[in-house]
Amino acid sequence: MHSIKNLVGLLFFILALSSCSVTEKKSSNNSEDACSKLLAFKTNENNVAIKTAVNIAAGPVPTVMYQRPYAGTLASYCRVDGVIDERVGASGKTYAIGFAIALPEKWNGRFMMQGGGGLNGSVATPLGSSAAGDMTALQRGFAVVTTDTGHQGAHGFDASFFSDQEATLNFLYQAIGKVAVTSKQIVAQYYGKAIDHSYYMGCSTGGREAMIMSQRYPRLFDGIVAGAPAMRTSFSNLADKWVMVSLARVAPKDKEGHPNVAEALTAQDKAIVMDGLLKQCDALDGVADKMISNTVGCNFDPMSVACSATKKASCISLAKAKAIKSGFAGPKNSLGVQVYPGFWFDTGITETQGIPGLLNPGNHPIVGKITSTEMNVDQESMAAATPAAFVGDSAYWTLLNTFSDNGGKLIFYHGVSDPWFSAQETTRYYQQLVNDNGGEEKVSQWSRLFLVPGMGHCGGGAAALDHFDMIDPIVDWVEKNKAPEQVTVTGNAFPNRSRPLCSYPAHAHYKGTGDSEKAENFECR
Repeated sequence: MHSIKNLVGLLFFILALSSCSVTEKKSSNNSEDACSKLLAFKTNENNVAIKTAVNIAAGPVPTVMYQRPYAGTLASYCRVDGVIDERVGASGKTYAIGFAIALPEKWNGRFMMQGGGGLNGSVATPLGSSAAGDMTALQRGFAVVTTDTGHQGAHGFDASFFSDQEATLNFLYQAIGKVAVTSKQIVAQYYGKAIDHSYYMGCSTGGREAMIMSQRYPRLFDGIVAGAPAMRTSFSNLADKWVMVSLARVAPKDKEGHPNVAEALTAQDKAIVMDGLLKQCDALDGVADKMISNTVGCNFDPMSVACSATKKASCISLAKAKAIKSGFAGPKNSLGVQVYPGFWFDTGITETQGIPGLLNPGNHPIVGKITSTEMNVDQESMAAATPAAFVGDSAYWTLLNTFSDNGGKLIFYHGVSDPWFSAQETTRYYQQLVNDNGGEEKVSQWSRLFLVPGMGHCGGGAAALDHFDMIDPIVDWVEKNKAPEQVTVTGNAFPNRSRPLCSYPAHAHYKGTGDSEKAENFECR
């Protein structure tokens, strides 16, 4: 199992977006003097202190740890770093909402807020690199802002700030609202004109923040993209533990008598499961290509590869098949009520890179080491229902008519192989959104969901196409009323392959003619 540092990196933005055809708007107010004048910025909205305001010369796109590099260059821009509501909090610790804004010399009139990851705690480089394809939002001419959401942490999972009420509320929802309002004012002052359109994009924690924006701040953003939103984190951790405990029942014991979950399945076991899965579900989309595009139509049962009296080769033990089936079904309480959705069987379940797939369990960075083969779901689900989890969660609020009536557009995406936050949780929310807002036809006019086959948490996957642009689709939807029927996706796993991501519940299906490596030969069914 990889370290927390690697996990944090994955949560801190593995994303993509493509190019925008826009008319760049050069401001007369983008000189070095105009940038330095922002040091004196004041507002009646929040207690703001600008710490630095400097011009950054044109050059290559900064390299961000754990993120694929971006080619090309950045034109010169003014970078502003500041804080909101600096104060001394619990135990004498200093708190502030830190933020950074990049104001490009050649501004396109648009504003983007880039979501965070993990428990935040640091101000990320303001590039607009979430689901940005080949070109960041800043390269395209967006003004971009990032924030630490109100506390400073040693690493992406430093939870010490939860002892302070205001810091907790800032992380959960307050800080992103304050930073959005303040940074919009700074952008307008710098360019001498109002922003034309505002966008929020993020994945994981940033995806949750994106949903919070649509729910609690419905007039601040015109377009929102929420990737793999970290909804009900305490319950998703519970679900991961459920999978691990299920596999612990068939795992060998270590010298202390505890189950060695990492060795519950052998390499051969995993190969047999994957072979059976691909045989049943790979070609459901019209072509056998080591990808499962028809996610909903794949009804794989691990029992189909279990050994029996008549099947003794290329099979796994009955106990292991039952353990896998139970784990992927998700946790239920003693009344049979599902407390968190199960996980889909997909090509990333045996993933070894990044956050390992569910069939490669070990010492989970949040769950920790499994020492038992039993789990009291009733008790653990009660413990997971913490007040903070509900105050800042986005899993249930579907009343978005202010956002939608104001012209807001909302896109979701989620990797089907995500081992941390089940893609079924996002589809559950989306289906509830549809049910509560007039049905699929009506909701599809302002919100869509895209499932990404094989992709892990926010990106990655040995058999995944995970390189895609959500900037163009959300901009075209907001500004041209062109709804995204599909989004083209590519990736390093299959260098010469492209596919369409289809709006849920549709999936990409091969038309039967033409090169099956090309997206244009697929249709959404």
